Amino acid sequence: MTALATPPETKKNPDRTMSEAGERRCEQIVSPAIYADAKAIDEAFEDLRANDPLAWVEPQGFRPFWAVTKHADILEISRQNKLFTNGQREILSPLDTENQVYALTGGPHLVRSLVQMDDPDHYKYRHLTQEWFLPLNVRKRQEAVKSIAKEFIDRMEDLGGECDFQSDIALYYPLRVIMQILGVPVEDEPRMLKLTQEMFGAQDEDLSRDGEALARKDVAAGLAAMQSVVADFFQYFTAMTHDRRAHPRDDVSTVIANGQIDGAPIGEFEAMSYYVIVAAAGHDTTSASTGGGLLGMLENPSELKKMMEDAPAHSRTAVDEAIRWTTPVKHFMRTAQDDYELRGKKILAGETLMLCYPSGNRDEEVFADPFNFRVDRNPNKLVSFGYGGHMCLGMHLARMEMQALYEELFSRVKSIELAGEPSHIKANFVGGPKSIPIRYKF
Repeated sequence: MTALATPPETKKNPDRTMSEAGERRCEQIVSPAIYADAKAIDEAFEDLRANDPLAWVEPQGFRPFWAVTKHADILEISRQNKLFTNGQREILSPLDTENQVYALTGGPHLVRSLVQMDDPDHYKYRHLTQEWFLPLNVRKRQEAVKSIAKEFIDRMEDLGGECDFQSDIALYYPLRVIMQILGVPVEDEPRMLKLTQEMFGAQDEDLSRDGEALARKDVAAGLAAMQSVVADFFQYFTAMTHDRRAHPRDDVSTVIANGQIDGAPIGEFEAMSYYVIVAAAGHDTTSASTGGGLLGMLENPSELKKMMEDAPAHSRTAVDEAIRWTTPVKHFMRTAQDDYELRGKKILAGETLMLCYPSGNRDEEVFADPFNFRVDRNPNKLVSFGYGGHMCLGMHLARMEMQALYEELFSRVKSIELAGEPSHIKANFVGGPKSIPIRYKF
């Protein structure tokens, strides 16, 4: 791919016009803060679904894009991976940030993981580790995962009847699971958690590595902070690569360190990026959904009662409802490689689309009673894991982890309730609960 100094320009499209709904909502749906307010973001997407489900929006400070808010349209675009690609613009970033990344790297990305790849590279790199995350191999880890779930509910019991479920339990439990698969020792888990929060929480002043730069809206300093996070990840996993090449183990790090693509060793940049996506995405989204699901139950007493009375009967459907309800990945971007017509509108080659997953997961045409949390929702055609060739590699593991924790929790807890006001992360890419204070009895 040719190196560029700035993001590519799109063609003139005489049919592109902003609707009233698009004008009302275009600044909102890019704002990290609105995703910390469930009611506000639901209202914004509900308006777009009803009045302009494929909306052309031109938010100030961002390159314009099509906002895709209907479930069916998200699936239609996602299944056509050759036509709608990831490589040019995989997530939403302010134009100033995009310009600086292009000037720095000659392209749109600071890392090159599965998320940033298109076929044929995506297929080849995905298959390096895919076997580890297939249902059969995930099931082999079921007893180990249940043991970890018990350890963390024991920890919750030891905390004496009050804790912050998100920061004390939900953050650390999936971290332990994925770090064992990756081969990261327990003593390094806090470091991995901090780096992940700084990467995915870069838009939240409480989580960003440089909260002052965020407050000042200092793009250069913010980008420098993100670069330093990536550099810390790379430094850690470079040492792990050397170790696994010298001393192979039965873990995913060994697979990455010794992986080959087209008969040659995997490139260093791609290897480091691979570690990062497994380490970060492998626990952050599951942490968000685990906490978000419990919060959904606590805010809906009748649903909590169902789980308290018979968790094994509802745990599988409750997990999917938690993932739908929370939708930890808020969007991915796609770039059209050719002209395409959708909902009577012409999308031109080079134009980008924002797949709005929270909106797809509240689509009234697909989900009955979509704004209520239901532990027994079935069917549940959630789009939280994506669709098509980029469907989440770790979705079977995530479901198993959450089910194990919910069953362990609700088989033991006698009562549980909110003990304060919950809060959410400000993030338009990956986010979920930040704090869930609870009171409980075992």
